[in-house]
Amino acid sequence: MKRPLDPGSLLVIIPAFNEEGAIALVVRSVLRHVPDTPVLVIDDSSTDGTRAAARAAGAEMLCLPHHLGLGGAVQAGYKLAFELGFEYVIRVDGDGQHNAADIPRIFEALKTSGCEMIIGSRFVEGAGSSSSFARTLGIRFFRAVLRPILGKRVHDPTSGFVGVNRRALEVFSHSFPLEYPEIEALVVLQRRRFRFQEVPCKMYRRVAGRSSITRLKSFYYIAHVLLGVFMNVLKYERRSRRGSDAGAGG
Repeated sequence: MKRPLDPGSLLVIIPAFNEEGAIALVVRSVLRHVPDTPVLVIDDSSTDGTRAAARAAGAEMLCLPHHLGLGGAVQAGYKLAFELGFEYVIRVDGDGQHNAADIPRIFEALKTSGCEMIIGSRFVEGAGSSSSFARTLGIRFFRAVLRPILGKRVHDPTSGFVGVNRRALEVFSHSFPLEYPEIEALVVLQRRRFRFQEVPCKMYRRVAGRSSITRLKSFYYIAHVLLGVFMNVLKYERRSRRGSDAGAGG
C-alpha cells in the first residue's frame, strides 16, 4: 500500500475477475465519493486488461497468482486489511452494480451501530433493485431459509455490498466461504453472536461483461449454498455440544 495507514481508517476492497470494461469506472467512482480512502482491487488472476485498467484509475493492487474465485479473492483482501491494521473494510463489486455514493452511509452505520457487518440492501425502504426475476426468486428463497437460523429477517442476503469491522475481519481472515460467500458469511457471523444491519442502497445492472452465474449454474448455486449453510450450522452445534459436555464433566 502506498499511502500511510491510519489505525482507525477505512479500506475499500474491490474483488475483480475479467472486469476490464467496468473496473476503471468503479474505482474512479469510489475515489470520487471517498477521496481520502485507499482503494484496493484484488485481481483474481484476470486474463484481460483488468489489472492495467484498475491501476490507471488510481487503485492499489493485490494480484493473485492463481484464480481463487470470489470467496478466495475477498478473503485475501480481508487478510491483508487485518494484517495492516484497518478497522473497517467495505467491499464493492467490480462490475459497477453498486453505487459508490452509498459507501459513506455504510461506513457511518459501521461506526455507530455496534454491528460487526453492515449490508447494503436494495430491498430496504424501497432503495431500488434491478435484479432479474430468477435472482429475485432466489433471494426470496434464501430469506426463508435464513430467517430461523439468523433469528431475524435479512432482506438482501445475496448482496455483495458489505462493510465489516475489525472483529469480523479477524474471523474472516481465518475462515471465509470460498464460493458464493455472502449467505454463508451471515451464518458464520451469527454463530459467533455477531450482529448485522441492513441499510438502503441503490443497485444497478452490471456495466459490462456478464455474470458467471448462468441459469444452469443457478441450481448449483442454490444447492451449494444450502449445503454450506447447513454444514456451518452442524459444525456450530457440534462445537456447542462438546463445550457443554466439557462443562458438565468439570
